[in-house]
Amino acid sequence: MRTRDHGKPARLLAAASVSLLVAMFFSGAVHAQATKPDPNTGGIYTCTDARGRTLTADRPIADCNDREQRELSPNGLTRRKIEPTYSAREMAEREDRARDAAVQAARLTDERRRERALLVRYPSAASHDRERNEALVQVDAVIQAAKKRVAELGEDRKKIDEELEFYKHDTSKAPGALRRKLDDNMQSLAVQARFIAEQEEEKKRVNARFDEEHARLKKLWGPSPPQSANVQR
Repeated sequence: MRTRDHGKPARLLAAASVSLLVAMFFSGAVHAQATKPDPNTGGIYTCTDARGRTLTADRPIADCNDREQRELSPNGLTRRKIEPTYSAREMAEREDRARDAAVQAARLTDERRRERALLVRYPSAASHDRERNEALVQVDAVIQAAKKRVAELGEDRKKIDEELEFYKHDTSKAPGALRRKLDDNMQSLAVQARFIAEQEEEKKRVNARFDEEHARLKKLWGPSPPQSANVQR
Protein backbone atom coordinates (compact mmCIF):
# COMPACT_ATOMS: atom_id res chain seq x y z
CA MET A 1 0.00 0.00 0.00
CA ARG A 2 1.55 3.41 -1.21
CA THR A 3 1.49 6.20 1.27
CA ARG A 4 0.98 9.73 -0.04
CA ASP A 5 3.29 12.47 1.15
CA HIS A 6 0.87 15.29 1.78
CA GLY A 7 3.71 17.68 2.83
CA LYS A 8 5.49 17.56 -0.55
CA PRO A 9 3.36 20.26 -2.22
CA ALA A 10 3.99 22.52 0.70
CA ARG A 11 7.71 21.96 0.47
CA LEU A 12 7.64 22.58 -3.27
CA LEU A 13 5.72 25.82 -2.68
CA ALA A 14 8.18 26.92 -0.03
CA ALA A 15 11.12 26.15 -2.32
CA ALA A 16 9.52 28.13 -5.12
CA SER A 17 8.97 31.05 -2.80
CA VAL A 18 12.58 30.99 -1.68
CA SER A 19 13.73 30.90 -5.30
CA LEU A 20 11.51 33.84 -6.10
CA LEU A 21 12.83 35.84 -3.15
CA VAL A 22 16.41 35.07 -4.15
CA ALA A 23 15.70 36.12 -7.72
CA MET A 24 14.08 39.35 -6.49
CA PHE A 25 17.04 40.06 -4.21
CA PHE A 26 19.59 39.62 -6.98
CA SER A 27 17.42 41.64 -9.36
CA GLY A 28 17.24 44.45 -6.82
CA ALA A 29 20.96 44.28 -6.22
CA VAL A 30 21.68 44.50 -9.93
CA HIS A 31 19.26 47.42 -10.28
CA ALA A 32 20.86 49.18 -7.30
CA GLN A 33 24.30 48.63 -8.77
CA ALA A 34 23.13 49.98 -12.12
CA THR A 35 21.66 53.15 -10.58
CA LYS A 36 24.46 53.84 -8.11
CA PRO A 37 26.11 57.23 -8.92
CA ASP A 38 29.42 56.95 -10.71
CA PRO A 39 32.00 58.95 -8.79
CA ASN A 40 33.59 59.89 -12.10
CA THR A 41 30.44 61.55 -13.49
CA GLY A 42 28.18 64.38 -12.36
CA GLY A 43 29.43 67.44 -10.51
CA ILE A 44 28.75 70.11 -7.94
CA TYR A 45 28.33 73.77 -8.88
CA THR A 46 29.41 76.45 -6.46
CA CYS A 47 29.63 80.23 -6.40
CA THR A 48 29.47 83.25 -4.11
CA ASP A 49 26.31 85.30 -4.69
CA ALA A 50 25.87 89.07 -4.51
CA ARG A 51 25.30 88.90 -0.73
CA GLY A 52 28.50 86.97 -0.12
CA ARG A 53 26.84 83.60 0.44
CA THR A 54 28.50 80.46 -0.85
CA LEU A 55 25.94 78.46 -2.81
CA THR A 56 26.17 74.88 -4.08
CA ALA A 57 23.90 72.81 -6.32
CA ASP A 58 23.93 69.88 -8.70
CA ARG A 59 23.34 72.20 -11.67
CA PRO A 60 24.34 75.75 -12.68
CA ILE A 61 23.05 78.23 -10.08
CA ALA A 62 20.59 80.84 -11.38
CA ASP A 63 21.43 83.31 -8.60
CA CYS A 64 25.02 83.40 -9.87
CA ASN A 65 24.31 83.99 -13.55
CA ASP A 66 25.95 87.39 -13.20
CA ARG A 67 29.20 86.02 -11.76
CA GLU A 68 31.68 83.21 -12.23
CA GLN A 69 30.74 79.69 -11.09
CA ARG A 70 32.90 76.61 -10.63
CA GLU A 71 31.99 73.04 -11.40
CA LEU A 72 33.60 70.66 -8.93
CA SER A 73 34.21 66.95 -9.32
CA PRO A 74 33.02 64.61 -6.51
CA ASN A 75 36.51 64.77 -5.02
CA GLY A 76 36.32 68.56 -4.76
CA LEU A 77 38.64 69.51 -7.62
CA THR A 78 37.64 72.25 -10.03
CA ARG A 79 36.62 70.79 -13.36
CA ARG A 80 35.91 74.05 -15.12
CA LYS A 81 34.93 77.66 -14.60
CA ILE A 82 31.66 78.96 -15.98
CA GLU A 83 31.72 82.57 -17.13
CA PRO A 84 28.84 84.88 -16.15
CA THR A 85 25.82 85.11 -18.42
CA TYR A 86 25.23 88.72 -19.52
CA SER A 87 22.32 90.49 -21.11
CA ALA A 88 22.83 92.39 -24.37
CA ARG A 89 23.08 95.67 -22.44
CA GLU A 90 25.56 94.23 -19.95
CA MET A 91 27.61 92.75 -22.76
CA ALA A 92 27.73 96.13 -24.53
CA GLU A 93 28.79 97.81 -21.29
CA ARG A 94 31.53 95.21 -20.77
CA GLU A 95 32.77 95.74 -24.32
CA ASP A 96 32.78 99.52 -23.79
CA ARG A 97 34.77 99.14 -20.56
CA ALA A 98 37.20 96.75 -22.22
CA ARG A 99 37.63 99.13 -25.15
CA ASP A 100 38.20 102.10 -22.84
CA ALA A 101 40.71 100.08 -20.83
CA ALA A 102 42.54 99.09 -24.02
CA VAL A 103 42.68 102.71 -25.19
CA GLN A 104 43.96 103.82 -21.79
CA ALA A 105 46.58 101.08 -21.75
CA ALA A 106 47.73 102.06 -25.26
CA ARG A 107 47.90 105.71 -24.21
CA LEU A 108 50.02 104.86 -21.17
CA THR A 109 52.30 102.66 -23.27
CA ASP A 110 52.76 105.45 -25.80
CA GLU A 111 53.40 107.94 -23.00
CA ARG A 112 56.09 105.70 -21.51
CA ARG A 113 57.68 105.27 -24.93
CA ARG A 114 57.74 109.03 -25.49
CA GLU A 115 59.26 109.60 -22.07
CA ARG A 116 62.03 107.10 -22.75
CA ALA A 117 62.77 108.70 -26.12
CA LEU A 118 62.76 112.15 -24.52
CA LEU A 119 65.18 111.06 -21.83
CA VAL A 120 67.51 109.52 -24.39
CA ARG A 121 67.47 112.77 -26.39
CA TYR A 122 67.90 115.02 -23.36
CA PRO A 123 69.87 113.18 -20.66
CA SER A 124 70.39 116.44 -18.72
CA ALA A 125 68.85 119.87 -18.23
CA ALA A 126 71.86 121.43 -19.93
CA SER A 127 71.33 119.42 -23.12
CA HIS A 128 67.66 120.41 -23.17
CA ASP A 129 68.41 124.10 -22.64
CA ARG A 130 71.10 123.98 -25.31
CA GLU A 131 68.66 122.67 -27.91
CA ARG A 132 66.08 125.28 -26.90
CA ASN A 133 68.63 128.03 -27.49
CA GLU A 134 69.57 126.58 -30.88
CA ALA A 135 65.93 126.48 -31.95
CA LEU A 136 65.37 130.09 -30.84
CA VAL A 137 68.54 131.26 -32.60
CA GLN A 138 67.26 129.80 -35.86
CA VAL A 139 63.92 131.59 -35.52
CA ASP A 140 65.68 134.85 -34.65
CA ALA A 141 67.87 134.51 -37.74
CA VAL A 142 64.75 134.25 -39.90
CA ILE A 143 63.25 137.30 -38.18
CA GLN A 144 66.41 139.32 -38.71
CA ALA A 145 66.44 138.42 -42.42
CA ALA A 146 62.82 139.57 -42.69
CA LYS A 147 63.62 142.83 -40.90
CA LYS A 148 66.52 143.40 -43.26
CA ARG A 149 64.12 142.98 -46.16
CA VAL A 150 61.75 145.48 -44.52
CA ALA A 151 64.61 147.98 -44.29
CA GLU A 152 65.37 147.47 -47.99
CA LEU A 153 61.73 148.01 -48.86
CA GLY A 154 61.81 151.16 -46.73
CA GLU A 155 64.66 152.53 -48.81
CA ASP A 156 62.79 151.67 -51.98
CA ARG A 157 59.74 153.47 -50.61
CA LYS A 158 61.75 156.63 -50.03
CA LYS A 159 62.81 156.64 -53.70
CA ILE A 160 59.22 156.03 -54.78
CA ASP A 161 57.99 158.86 -52.57
CA GLU A 162 60.60 161.20 -54.08
CA GLU A 163 59.30 160.41 -57.54
CA LEU A 164 55.72 160.86 -56.37
CA GLU A 165 56.57 164.30 -55.02
CA PHE A 166 55.73 165.74 -58.41
CA TYR A 167 52.24 164.18 -58.18
CA LYS A 168 51.50 164.70 -54.50
CA HIS A 169 48.36 166.69 -55.25
CA ASP A 170 46.99 163.96 -57.52
CA THR A 171 48.84 160.61 -57.51
CA SER A 172 46.42 159.29 -60.10
CA LYS A 173 48.36 161.32 -62.69
CA ALA A 174 51.59 159.50 -61.82
CA PRO A 175 52.89 157.06 -64.47
CA GLY A 176 51.45 153.56 -64.29
CA ALA A 177 54.86 151.97 -63.73
CA LEU A 178 55.42 154.23 -60.71
CA ARG A 179 52.04 153.42 -59.21
CA ARG A 180 52.72 149.69 -59.67
CA LYS A 181 56.05 150.08 -57.89
CA LEU A 182 54.23 151.73 -55.00
CA ASP A 183 51.62 148.97 -54.83
CA ASP A 184 54.27 146.23 -54.98
CA ASN A 185 56.26 147.94 -52.25
CA MET A 186 53.23 148.23 -49.95
CA GLN A 187 52.23 144.59 -50.54
CA SER A 188 55.78 143.38 -49.87
CA LEU A 189 55.94 145.37 -46.64
CA ALA A 190 52.62 143.83 -45.54
CA VAL A 191 53.89 140.33 -46.36
CA GLN A 192 57.08 140.85 -44.37
CA ALA A 193 55.15 142.28 -41.43
CA ARG A 194 52.90 139.20 -41.33
CA PHE A 195 55.91 136.91 -41.66
CA ILE A 196 57.71 138.59 -38.75
CA ALA A 197 54.56 138.32 -36.61
CA GLU A 198 54.31 134.60 -37.45
CA GLN A 199 57.94 134.05 -36.44
CA GLU A 200 57.37 135.82 -33.14
CA GLU A 201 54.49 133.41 -32.52
CA GLU A 202 56.80 130.56 -33.50
CA LYS A 203 59.22 131.65 -30.76
CA LYS A 204 56.36 131.46 -28.27
CA ARG A 205 55.47 127.96 -29.49
CA VAL A 206 59.11 126.83 -29.23
CA ASN A 207 59.38 128.11 -25.67
CA ALA A 208 56.02 126.55 -24.73
CA ARG A 209 57.12 123.16 -26.13
CA PHE A 210 60.44 123.23 -24.31
CA ASP A 211 58.74 124.38 -21.10
CA GLU A 212 56.33 121.43 -21.29
CA GLU A 213 59.18 119.02 -22.01
CA HIS A 214 61.24 120.45 -19.17
CA ALA A 215 58.39 119.87 -16.70
CA ARG A 216 58.17 116.21 -17.77
CA LEU A 217 61.91 115.70 -17.91
CA LYS A 218 62.40 117.18 -14.46
CA LYS A 219 60.64 114.11 -13.02
CA LEU A 220 62.68 111.75 -15.19
CA TRP A 221 66.00 113.40 -14.37
CA GLY A 222 65.40 112.90 -10.67
CA PRO A 223 65.48 115.28 -7.70
CA SER A 224 68.86 116.85 -8.58
CA PRO A 225 69.27 117.25 -12.36
CA PRO A 226 72.44 118.88 -13.70
CA GLN A 227 72.54 122.68 -13.58
CA SER A 228 70.59 124.31 -16.42
CA ALA A 229 72.40 126.42 -18.97
CA ASN A 230 71.35 130.00 -19.69
CA VAL A 231 68.18 129.94 -21.76
CA GLN A 232 67.47 132.49 -24.46
CA ARG A 233 63.86 133.65 -24.54
